[in-house]
Amino acid sequence: MVAFVGVDSMARWIQRDGVENIIARMIDQLEADFKRWEMFYKIPRVASHTPIGVIELMPTSDSETYSFKYVNGHPSNPARGYQTVTAFGVLADVDNGYPTFLAEMTLLTAVRTAAVSGMFAKHLARKDSKVMGMIGSGSQSEFQALAMRHVFGIEDLKIYDVDPAAQEKVRRNLEPLGFRVQICDTSDEAVTGADIITVCTADKAQNKVLSDRQIDLANPGVHINAIGGDAPGKTELEAAILERGPVFVEFPEQTRIEGEIQQMPEDFPVVEFWKVLTGKADGRTSDDQVTIFDSVGFAISDGSALKVCRDMTAGTELQEQVDLVADPDDPKDLFSMVNSLKPVG
Repeated sequence: MVAFVGVDSMARWIQRDGVENIIARMIDQLEADFKRWEMFYKIPRVASHTPIGVIELMPTSDSETYSFKYVNGHPSNPARGYQTVTAFGVLADVDNGYPTFLAEMTLLTAVRTAAVSGMFAKHLARKDSKVMGMIGSGSQSEFQALAMRHVFGIEDLKIYDVDPAAQEKVRRNLEPLGFRVQICDTSDEAVTGADIITVCTADKAQNKVLSDRQIDLANPGVHINAIGGDAPGKTELEAAILERGPVFVEFPEQTRIEGEIQQMPEDFPVVEFWKVLTGKADGRTSDDQVTIFDSVGFAISDGSALKVCRDMTAGTELQEQVDLVADPDDPKDLFSMVNSLKPVG
């Protein structure tokens, strides 16, 4: 039997323990796993692209646990009544190959992505950051805001989206939680005076959602959290921004394919974030330095999120047991499981 957390249980867990509490636990797990970065087997995600979207598998493992996530990305889905992104994930025992934990990961990925943003910002943004500017008001928005509040206490949020309904959705969801949400008419307005800029849009195109000139509208030493670029041909930042300061990444081999740095030469310098955590590379070096997180999402983070979900729901009614793996009495006699059944009808 395999432990399973489905959609309803995932939502109830997040409601029960709270997004910020889970993000805090997840940041701790992420930092612990990133510090063990060299112990993991790593490859870029395996992607199957079509003109309307992508379906991907994201695997990784260490000496004890294997994990993978199945995830799609279809930007046109909301217009057809579907979500842009859906996902599920698995943990397995490296020793015998048996899956041990199965979970929905559409909700969990939103929390995971926010936790990763929070972890990078914790070590890269100015410690006195108070204002967050956000371009894009989709499914990630509320989670991203809660992550930055957990790390910095940020409650002043300036948002811009081409869809007024999406902006209003963010205000409706976050103002009751104590945020001061300013809906902006332009992206210029959203980034003016910001200490952290989060860019998260879904359009699969090489866009300039954030332009180089707009960085000068933000506060000195702004941290840029670019999380929407996650596929070949999909970018959000004008390339000149990447020359402004150090660019921090998860796994360069994947980020050069899918991230903002796909716009740059193959030898464009980046900093692997695990090296910052282990003291092998510098993070922010001055208060006026622009720092950039080129986020694409990586499998190790998904494994971290699955472990947190497994551990925080263990022993509760939120976990079910599902009969996922055939387990005959005689491991060499799989046919017996069919042969011993009573005929149907």
